[in-house]
Amino acid sequence: MDTLLRNAELNSELSEKKPSSAPRRHDGGGRGAGRSFQHTLGQPISAVGIGLHSGQRIRISLLPAPIGHGIAFQRTDLPEAAPIPARYDCVVDTRLNTTVGETANPDNRIATVEHLMAALRGCDIDNALVLVDGPEIPAFDGSAQDFVFLIDCAGQQPQTATRRIVEVIRPVRVEQGESFMELLPNPAPGLGAALDLSLSIDFPAQAIGQQTLSLELTPASFRNELSRSRTFTLKAEIDALHQMGLALGGSLDNAIVVDGGSVLNPAGLRSADEFIRHKMMDAVGDLAMFNGALRARVRGHRPGHALNNLLLRRLFADQQAWRDTAERQPAVVAA
Repeated sequence: MDTLLRNAELNSELSEKKPSSAPRRHDGGGRGAGRSFQHTLGQPISAVGIGLHSGQRIRISLLPAPIGHGIAFQRTDLPEAAPIPARYDCVVDTRLNTTVGETANPDNRIATVEHLMAALRGCDIDNALVLVDGPEIPAFDGSAQDFVFLIDCAGQQPQTATRRIVEVIRPVRVEQGESFMELLPNPAPGLGAALDLSLSIDFPAQAIGQQTLSLELTPASFRNELSRSRTFTLKAEIDALHQMGLALGGSLDNAIVVDGGSVLNPAGLRSADEFIRHKMMDAVGDLAMFNGALRARVRGHRPGHALNNLLLRRLFADQQAWRDTAERQPAVVAA
C-alpha cells in the first residue's frame, strides 16, 4: 500500500481539482464501433469518506487487477474475508442501495457499491480490486464524481485481452407494480459495448415530480451528464430510515433532501433533473454487476435497485436472450 497515489480524505474542494494527465485508453476502434480491450487502473489509489448508511469513517483503496479478474470487493477489517465478485448473484440486499455479500459468511457484506460500479463502468474499467475497512463504500458527496476523480488520478492501463461484451438479442422485462425495467436488442452499428438508456420517474413530491431522460452511455456522457448527480431522499422518510439502521451517515453534504416542493440543500440542485440523472446513474452501476459490458437498449419507469438486479438475474437465466460477443475469452469469473 506504500505506492498509493493519494492517501488523504476526499472533500468537495478536492473534487473540483483536475488530474494532471489524461487517462490512457486503448479502445480498439471506438465506442460500439468494434472490439475493445480490457482496462485496469494504472496504479493503486485510496481515499477516506463516510458511509451513507453506516455513518462510519471508511478507507477505500482501488487496486489494479489482471485480465479476466473483473471487479471484486474485499473487506480488510474482517480476518480471512474472501473477495466478493461484483456480480448480480452476489447481491444480498437492495434496500435503498446495492449490497454484495458472501453467502458462507453473513458478516462479509459491503453496501452501497452502485455509485462506484457506475463510475468504473462509465470510465471503462474492467478489472480492479476494491478494498474497504468497513461495511460499505464511502458516499463522498452522494454522486459518482469523486470515484471518477480517483480513477483519473490512478490512470487507466490497457490490457491485452478483448473486453467481454454481453449482447441482448431478445427482450427481457421485469415488473413490480407500476415499475418496470426491460432490456432490448441494440441495433447500433459495430460489435462493442453500446448502452442506450431511456428512463422515467414519478414522485408525489413537487420538487421531483415526473422526469424523463434518454442517453447513450459513453465515457464522456457519463462524466458530463450522470456522474455529478447525487442520491436523494424525502425529509418525511428520514426518521423511518434511521429506525431501519439506514442513512445514519446521511447529511446535506452527501444527499439531496426534499420536503414537498422544496429542496433543503442550501446550494440547491446541480441540474433541474438531477433526480432522474441519479436514477440512471444507479441503473448503470446495477447493470454493471457482471464480468463484462452490456450491449442493449434499457427502458424503464420508476427503476430501483431491486428491479435492476432482478433484470440482470432474468437476463442471465435465459440463455436465449443474450450472447457473448468477445473474440477471445480468458479465464474469468462467470456471469
